[in-house]
Amino acid sequence: MNFRNYAIALSIIAALVLQIMPMPASVDPFRPDWVFLVLAYWTLALPNRVNVGVAFINGLLLDILLGTALGVHSFAMCSCIFVLAANYQRLRNYSVWQQSVIVGLLAALYHLIVFWLQYLLTDVNFLFSYLWPVFTSMALWPWIFSLLRKVRRQLRIT
Repeated sequence: MNFRNYAIALSIIAALVLQIMPMPASVDPFRPDWVFLVLAYWTLALPNRVNVGVAFINGLLLDILLGTALGVHSFAMCSCIFVLAANYQRLRNYSVWQQSVIVGLLAALYHLIVFWLQYLLTDVNFLFSYLWPVFTSMALWPWIFSLLRKVRRQLRIT
């Protein structure tokens, strides 16, 4: 089996599993946006293979797995990945720490779009705890970046 052809798909599947994996109630509000982080890396690294279409499909999968209204996560994911895909040449030149701040801002945008759509559909109230995943995603970006870059280089994925 040639993992080179399936590495991107396997990393996205692993992110989907991590996104729905049960966690203790005290830690769950801090769960990073695994799918967004993995899609952000692959969009910056290979924008011709992972782009808004892949984000749309994974957003729909997140909607199904998390039980939200169909299209909520999909729209939010597409919006953020579009920003990354449109500016990937500029963002590649930033250091990992600068990219971490940008990923944090986009994760905040992602959560605010999800909240806004859920507010329109179900009338939920905003809590600051909705934004904890932004900080954990920002903190994890350098490690996700390093891990996926190592995978991409070892498997020579282009």
